[in-house]
Amino acid sequence: MRTTDSPDPAGTILLVGASRGLGLAMAAEFLKKGWNVVGTVHANARTELHDLADKHPGRLEVEVLDVIEPDQIASLHDRLRDRRFDIVFHNAGTANANQDETIAQVSTDEFVKVMVTNALAPMRVIESLQDLVPADGLIGIMSSGQGSVSGNEKGGHEVYRGSKAALNQYTRSYAARHAGEPRALVLMAPGWIRTALGGPEAPFSVEESIPKVVDVLLAQRGKPGLQYLDREGRTVAW
Repeated sequence: MRTTDSPDPAGTILLVGASRGLGLAMAAEFLKKGWNVVGTVHANARTELHDLADKHPGRLEVEVLDVIEPDQIASLHDRLRDRRFDIVFHNAGTANANQDETIAQVSTDEFVKVMVTNALAPMRVIESLQDLVPADGLIGIMSSGQGSVSGNEKGGHEVYRGSKAALNQYTRSYAARHAGEPRALVLMAPGWIRTALGGPEAPFSVEESIPKVVDVLLAQRGKPGLQYLDREGRTVAW
C-alpha cells in the first residue's frame, strides 16, 4: 500500500460531495499527494472547498451538484464529458435528524430523504459518470461499517444503517452487471469519525483517518472487481 506523500501528477479525481467533512479532507489529501481534484458542492454558496481552491490555483476546480436532482447529474456529465478521471468517488450523504428513532418511528419524509440521498443518488451519479473513468480507473463510494448486515450486533442508527446496507446491495448489483471489466470498485467504510455527521463522540479524527482512506483507494487501483474495505484496507463483512 502506498503510504508516502509522493506526487502523482497524472492523477485526477472527481470527488462528489467535497464541501466539508470527509469530502473536504479527501480533497486536501489528494492535493497533498500531487493529484488534481474536481470537487462538487451542494449549492452556489461559498464553502471551505472554495477556500481550498484559492490555495491551489489550477489544481482544484469546484462544480455545483445537488445529487438528488437527476437533471443536475446530467448537466455535470455534459460539462465534464470530454474529461477523464482516474478516480470518481461519491462521498455525499446524510442521516436522519434523530438517529435514535427506530425504523417504525421515522417519518416517511425523513426516511425517503435518507434513502434517496444515501442509496439512490450515489448509483445515479455512478451510472451517469462511469464513462468518464477509464478501464484502469477506480469508482468508489463512501459507505459505512454500519451498512454491514452481519456486523449489526448492537442495533441503533436504524435508518442510516438501512440506507448504507441498501447502497451496498445496489453497488453489488452494479458490479454484477459489470463483471469481468478491469475497473476497480470500492465501497469505503471509514469508521466513526468526528464530523458534523459523525458527531463529537466519535473516536477518530478526520486528520488520522482520511490519509488512510486515501491510501486504501490508491492501493486498489488496477485491482478489478468490487471490494468493501475499511480505512486499514481490511475487508468488511457484508
